[in-house]
Amino acid sequence: MASFPYVSYLRVFEPLDAFADEQQVLIMDQRNRDRSDTEELDRGLSLGRITRTVSDPFPHSSDDLVRVLHYPSPEGLTTPYYCPNQLAVRSTLAAESISHSLHNPLLGLLLPEAARDAQQQRLDPDSFADSLAKLHTRSSTWGIPFGWFVLFREDDHTEVVEGKHGIETVRISAPLSQCIDRSRYAAASLAVAAPGLDLLDELTEITEWMQTFTLTGMLELDYGRVADLVYPDESPGDVQAGIESLAEGDMTGAAAAYRRLATRWIKIRQLARAS
Repeated sequence: MASFPYVSYLRVFEPLDAFADEQQVLIMDQRNRDRSDTEELDRGLSLGRITRTVSDPFPHSSDDLVRVLHYPSPEGLTTPYYCPNQLAVRSTLAAESISHSLHNPLLGLLLPEAARDAQQQRLDPDSFADSLAKLHTRSSTWGIPFGWFVLFREDDHTEVVEGKHGIETVRISAPLSQCIDRSRYAAASLAVAAPGLDLLDELTEITEWMQTFTLTGMLELDYGRVADLVYPDESPGDVQAGIESLAEGDMTGAAAAYRRLATRWIKIRQLARAS
């Protein structure tokens, strides 16, 4: 675990019938695999890509992993929901982002032109466009955007995954429609009380993203390794308290909530700079 960075994920899981027939076949092949096995497989494949003798971080196989979320019902039963990894698309987008921030020769070392050209040839334009329109996974390195916490409450379904050396991750999940309502309410409050906050733009954009999926789906916040540094985490409550304070004109309460958030997450930002 120590060789992997602090990456957190926001994932949309959808019911089986939300996917095309070809994707349903892929899901059926993987639906019985345990979540821990999927995460271990994903880490192993990632490590294999970054340790290749030739620098090429892109996935070469067309096979994609699928994560399964078993969400509990009030009756005690669980319903499966599915999230395709869409690694080929996400790695291509990440490479494009890096190419805008780095220049040769460093860019050439990390992402050789030959590897980027080969990745483009492997991508099917139609499936790439479809995946890009409905990208199920968002990621954040060295911390969790505060806007993500708006979507969840501390009493939402929570799974704490522990390992030999501490907490491996914490996963919070909630119905997608509920998360959309929370985001809309927070955005409406900020639009009146603090229209200049970057958080308002973030919530507007993330609401539009969530609305591209089946509203019967689920949203999951996967803390990743950062969970061991912050959990138990009161960030969802602090973000909610801060927005409510702003809406009520309570600047002291809003400042206090922000201080609690900043104090909790500043050590993660410091790790990012130290790396």
